Amino acid sequence: MSSKLMIYFFLFAGSIVGAYVPKIWGAGFLSISSLIFGSVGAIIGIIIGLKLTK
Repeated sequence: MSSKLMIYFFLFAGSIVGAYVPKIWGAGFLSISSLIFGSVGAIIGIIIGLKLTK
């Protein structure tokens, strides 16, 4: 798997997991908290992807 593809995979997975976290306490998928957590999850996914490809 190329490093670019791996980074994109973790970005996608992190944003999905991050956006789902507010659903645990009853917030909707299109709420502000879901957008914020999705963004944070994407950033964390990029960091993990970068660390795994080095």
